[in-house]
Amino acid sequence: MAKARPKKCEILVINNIAQVGLKRFPAESYTIVKESKDPQAILVRSQDLHKFEFGPGLRAVGRAGAGVNNIPVAALSKRGVPVFNAPGANANAVKELVIAGLLIAARNLAPALDFVRGLGASADLDKRVEEGKKQFAGSELPGHTLGVIGLGKIGSLVADAAIRLGMNVQGHDPHITVEAAWSLPSQVKRAGSIDELIRTSHYVSVHVPLSDKTHHLVNSKNVEQFRNGAVLLNFSREGIVAEDAVLKGLASHRLKWYVTDFPTGDLLGHPGVIALPHLGASTREAEDNCAIMVADQVRDYLENGTLQNAVNFPEAAMPREAPYRLAIANANVPDMLGRISHALGRRKINIHNMLNKSKGEMAYTLVDADSPVPAEAVKELADLNGVLAVRYLPVDE
Repeated sequence: MAKARPKKCEILVINNIAQVGLKRFPAESYTIVKESKDPQAILVRSQDLHKFEFGPGLRAVGRAGAGVNNIPVAALSKRGVPVFNAPGANANAVKELVIAGLLIAARNLAPALDFVRGLGASADLDKRVEEGKKQFAGSELPGHTLGVIGLGKIGSLVADAAIRLGMNVQGHDPHITVEAAWSLPSQVKRAGSIDELIRTSHYVSVHVPLSDKTHHLVNSKNVEQFRNGAVLLNFSREGIVAEDAVLKGLASHRLKWYVTDFPTGDLLGHPGVIALPHLGASTREAEDNCAIMVADQVRDYLENGTLQNAVNFPEAAMPREAPYRLAIANANVPDMLGRISHALGRRKINIHNMLNKSKGEMAYTLVDADSPVPAEAVKELADLNGVLAVRYLPVDE
């Protein structure tokens, strides 16, 4: 069956999105723009959109990355607008940086580099190097324990890499998905709680999304649970680790190093802080992967109503078996399917196939009909109590 081709859609690109992703939108159906008052879709990376004025024609927002805290998801949900992200697309890049952070901390590389940079050329340079290197003696990773908080795609990759380096690995994630559990190396031991993991790990790496529940997950109460000389790594989000807790842990020598991808004014210059300039996903490969993934998801949604990796809506995919498709975003309330079916039935529109999925307060319905759906029927559906948005997606004739 032919694919649906939307009328010329404007895709507003905010920040730099890799061209390999933007090329996934065919020029005959899409226009990529950097300015628009009312685009049908927005692609963004890190720009804060909480004060952005979204036009009435907006149908989708795509985040070329994993975190969506820069996007007003709740407000867009009320309009029936899905927010897509690209989970796992930058996972390998972040994993490699975490492993680099482990090695930098274990071998005291940051102060060692500073030491060498401070040496001036002199006749006794070799002697000064030999005398100075003693203060930077570190430890090897094999035999030490890494605790991983959050066992999603990145956490699982970090755990696997650490095991291959000879480390003992334990993890804690009360919300682990079945898919993540299957991909987790069998050698990873389960920690009963975050406190237990902190007490029994030489290194702790956090890999959870930032939310109300994870804000200051590492705090002044549990920082004293770290064993003396532990290393804390945060390549997830700044707000997951409380800065006052870090300073407290470094002062008490519970923490030897805090390795983070999120430098702040309070931490800069502290000798126990190794701060990087938010490099987690800053590789060409990760940027390409994120752009391709989110572009494909947004395009499939605009053309076929398919939902994949929308943070505010359920997964929903249904092969087209009839030429006339309705995509309906609605509140997860009783009898919605009955009202949709009744509205179509009254107009003698036969439902060939239907899919309904829900996620929390949100639900989504795909309907394939055997005959064209007139504009007045679409409007009637849109006016139903609880319906947030309706799109009519017929295939090309």
